[in-house]
Amino acid sequence: MRFEILRLDEVDGTTVDTTVVDASSVNRIVQQAAAVGQRLWIRPAETPAS
Repeated sequence: MRFEILRLDEVDGTTVDTTVVDASSVNRIVQQAAAVGQRLWIRPAETPAS
């Protein structure tokens, strides 16, 4: 499964950066964000219709 991770602005919460990663990378990214106090929004990545 893939997840979209949006980094949010500290002041107004708008999206600053977006990346799509596999499930095994989510924990590492969350740990890094927590270490520096970064706000994230994580949601399942949309998959193209087949």
